[in-house]
Amino acid sequence: MPSRPLTPSPKPNAKTLLVHALRYPETAPAFTLPEWDLLIRQARHADLLGCLGALIKARGLLDQVALQPRQHLISALRVAGKIAQTARWEVQQVRTALAPLNAPVVILKGAAYTLMDLPIAPGRLFYDVDVMVPETSLAQAELLLKLHGWGSVKTSVYDQRYYRQWMHELPPMQHAARETMLDLHHNILPRTARFHPDAEQLLHSARAVGGDAQLRVLAPQDMVLHSATHLFHEGESRHALRDLFDLDGLLRHFGADAVFWSGLVQRAQQLELARPLYYALRYTQRIFATPIPPDVCASAHAGEPGRLTLALMDTLCARGFRTPHPSCNDWLTPAARFALYVRGHWLRMPLHRLIPHLVHQTFAPNSAD
Repeated sequence: MPSRPLTPSPKPNAKTLLVHALRYPETAPAFTLPEWDLLIRQARHADLLGCLGALIKARGLLDQVALQPRQHLISALRVAGKIAQTARWEVQQVRTALAPLNAPVVILKGAAYTLMDLPIAPGRLFYDVDVMVPETSLAQAELLLKLHGWGSVKTSVYDQRYYRQWMHELPPMQHAARETMLDLHHNILPRTARFHPDAEQLLHSARAVGGDAQLRVLAPQDMVLHSATHLFHEGESRHALRDLFDLDGLLRHFGADAVFWSGLVQRAQQLELARPLYYALRYTQRIFATPIPPDVCASAHAGEPGRLTLALMDTLCARGFRTPHPSCNDWLTPAARFALYVRGHWLRMPLHRLIPHLVHQTFAPNSAD
């Protein structure tokens, strides 16, 4: 995995403190206690404190951090380590439950990063296990999971219809005894979305985990595209910076292999995901200085939106990718985040369905997201 730049940027201000620390973790021991106080609060809000601790620890600098902030970092790493341990065990329970399924079982997102021991996994927080199976196997997979203790946490008629008729996943499931959460997917975008990636291609290219022919993770290019698609179609402001940091780490890690870059743009076009890839490359470069070959950047322009749309996205993302902490906000930040939230829903659902759905959410806030 290519290392992060060693030459530090100018001293950060409050709005750039967390991004600076993530980009230049070697500068962390020099932070003052007031800077650490703010940095820890910012990192907690962004669910990135464990990741920051992992970056500092990987450079052998954890012992050089002042005692008080070091204790916070160590605690965050322990919490993340426990989550990763639980996720590994939970994946095996899912694997056991779905063993009769004559189909691949693909682990997605945080649990997949943990199974693969990717560099972005240490310190990362995630709260559920995401699994993808072929749509033709969805009903059987749901039944098998129910037989092993998982059940839907969305019980209203509206929520059940919302997920089963329109979405790319079933209603979230929770284990009756362990209370662990599971999302069962059949694609990476809703049925109603503007773009329609071919789930069969994703499943066909998925790679076996540890010699297990059934248990798989997405291929490297597809993993990046899924991460980009999730980020730019969810509109979830709290984890926007964390998800962009994931993309930076994935691109650095997989990008060490030239073969990864050679087919990335073409794969995005095959899956109708050229637009989210373009945004992913643009904003990881801007915020984390992610090293991307110039020819890949040039090819990715195939997914570039019109000039006005791009200018609007730049304006929104400049605030949407800020640390989700009051110290990083200005008076336009809430409006920018709300606009990105609405945009994400608009890409996922046509207006004639989106407007009634948003109205329903307004008056039934505990309903489907």
